[in-house]
Amino acid sequence: MKIRIITYNIHKCIGGVDRRYAPERIAAVVAHYGPDVVLLQEVANRSPRSGGDRQVDLLGTMLGFQHRAWFPNVRLRGGGEYGNAVLSRWRLTASENVDLTIPPKKRRSVVHVRVRVPVGSQNPGRPRSRTIHLFNTHLGLSGIERRLQLKKLLSSPSVSAMGERIPLVIAGDLNDIWGTLGRMVLKPAGFRGSRGTIRTFPAYAPARPLDGLYVKGDLELVKLMPSRLKLARQASDHLPLVADVQLR
Repeated sequence: MKIRIITYNIHKCIGGVDRRYAPERIAAVVAHYGPDVVLLQEVANRSPRSGGDRQVDLLGTMLGFQHRAWFPNVRLRGGGEYGNAVLSRWRLTASENVDLTIPPKKRRSVVHVRVRVPVGSQNPGRPRSRTIHLFNTHLGLSGIERRLQLKKLLSSPSVSAMGERIPLVIAGDLNDIWGTLGRMVLKPAGFRGSRGTIRTFPAYAPARPLDGLYVKGDLELVKLMPSRLKLARQASDHLPLVADVQLR
């Protein structure tokens, strides 16, 4: 069973260069790749700068995703807030927000969702399915903060209590300036990622591998690539990462 996942810091749907609020550009970039699950960071809610929209529902409706989860992280000075969101074509059986804040730094968290994925059956009357756990995060700005946040996540019951074969995905805006978090923290914990460095920031001329996606358990990372669309270089200050994963 092949599953397509996108992780994308949408910058509240504000262009990284022209600073124009245009959620339709974000929706068009995502729709181009036909994902099954979308992990979004910096998703605004009732922000005056973003037209007061509840973006998780606005984008979910634009893209035809009925199954959604969103949790706030940061309150904006001008009003409203933003956080992380998940859109899914399949049912979310549970969702929670796991606090990763390292005081006195800015509040950070990870959205943990359980997605029930159909995997087919020889008996049409009894379709089979499996649960995949996805962790959508936006980590801090300092190196030590990011490492502590990932270690906090890995030691939390949400991750540490999982069996070795349980399908897990950790992805998002890791603010991984040097592209070392996977090698230093996630791979020693059994997660697998891309072999090379994938640059996603700034979108108009990518120089830093800030965003990432890692899998564990009965998941194989088949392909991971940044968007090459011209529109993606305008829609946000990050490029989205598109992953194809195989559920064993």
